[in-house]
Formats: sequence, C-alpha cells, structure tokens
Amino acid sequence: MATLDQCRAALDRLAQNLSTADGDVRSAAALDRSLSCRITDLDVTFTGRLAHGTIADVRSRPGPPPGKADIRLTMAGDDLIALVDGRLSFARAWGGGRVRLEAGVRDLLRLRALL
Repeated sequence: MATLDQCRAALDRLAQNLSTADGDVRSAAALDRSLSCRITDLDVTFTGRLAHGTIADVRSRPGPPPGKADIRLTMAGDDLIALVDGRLSFARAWGGGRVRLEAGVRDLLRLRALL
C-alpha cells in the first residue's frame, strides 16, 4: 500500500509533467479549476488548483473532500502512483472502476487530452 508521502510525491511529479507538456496536453492543463484527489485506502484527500498548466496549492487532509471541487478524482494510492509512473492506463483504470472521475461535461471534454 502506498504511503501518504509517496502519493504526495506522485502528485508533485504529475504537476511537473503538466508544467513541461506542450500541444493538446498543455492546452487541457490550462484550465483554472479546483481539484480534489481522494485516496481511499489512506482515507485522505488532496486538494489543489489546476491552473496555468500545473497543479498548485496542493494540500492534504484526512477524510473525504471538504467541499465539491470542479474536478474530483477517487482512487487507491497504488493506482495514483501507477498512473503517474505510466504503468497504468487511465482509460483502463477508469473503465475497470479503479479510478473515478467526476467533472462537468465541458471539463471532461477538455481533460480527455490529459487522460
């Protein structure tokens, strides 16, 4: 099982990857939306902001998200790490129920380049 520090490091790597992306990925990451990532097996939620091509102001807190973010992800810590490391396909994880993504239709359409 992934630790809190490993999940935080994975989110930091994801933010770095987004900030150096180009093309469609860079455009999709340019959204300005609140973001939450609930790690079910650790009972922790990371919150932050997807803005200017990166994830900023990432914080963690125990339990479920404090409010409804614009983009909401739910998964196990090991799945977060595997996704960021490229060992797990988002489409396969989402289709298999390992990852849950909730967002408005317009955001989902823009985010598909990231997924």
